[in-house]
Amino acid sequence: MKDKKINLLSKKRILEILKGILTFVIFYFSSYLQIIPIMLFNIDVNNYTAGDLAIVNTFTDVILVIILVILYFKELKEMFKRFKKSYKTDLDTGLKYWIIGLLIMCASNILIGMFTPLSTSSNEEAVQGLISTTPYLMLFTAGILAPIAEELTFREGFNKIFKNKWLYCFASGFVFGLLHVIGSSNPLEYLYIIPYGSLGFFFALTRFETKSIYPSICMHALHNSALVLLSIFAY
Repeated sequence: MKDKKINLLSKKRILEILKGILTFVIFYFSSYLQIIPIMLFNIDVNNYTAGDLAIVNTFTDVILVIILVILYFKELKEMFKRFKKSYKTDLDTGLKYWIIGLLIMCASNILIGMFTPLSTSSNEEAVQGLISTTPYLMLFTAGILAPIAEELTFREGFNKIFKNKWLYCFASGFVFGLLHVIGSSNPLEYLYIIPYGSLGFFFALTRFETKSIYPSICMHALHNSALVLLSIFAY
């Protein structure tokens, strides 16, 4: 009887790890979903405008979010019940960790700007370009869709793989930061893993301590929406 329980636990753990890996794979290769809106809207890839890119990205993110929500529907349903009962405490925890992460992010960005020739990351430049072209579409994409997709991937998915608190937070933050700079032609840009990763680390800490993905989604959405709105008004 005891051996059966151990075997069941082992199988459950393996399935959890596989689910976490599958989540990351889906997210990482989600760019291939772009072929759907390109074919659907008959977009000419040889004359790709910034507006076309924004539409394709939004459509792709919608599909990605739908896939991830379906994949985690059971967990999302259970966590929402818990979140309704303790949302004030959970959001307070999320806000506290977001502020800490934001301060570290700002400080590290300032230091990178002071001690390197870099002024901003290529990822940030690309985002700013899209905001200037389609500001309110980007508010929806970056402020709502991206937080849901990224939190389900890097916080919920990684939580399936890593059960140790600090290993989970560091792994989640590091990979989250890495994917914001990967593919850059300038090796110095990998320093931006620190600001992006610090925010990811504290979102993971929020997920771990509240045992719910909703507080980190809310804080991520608040962070992205605030940055997009600041860019819109500045522009």
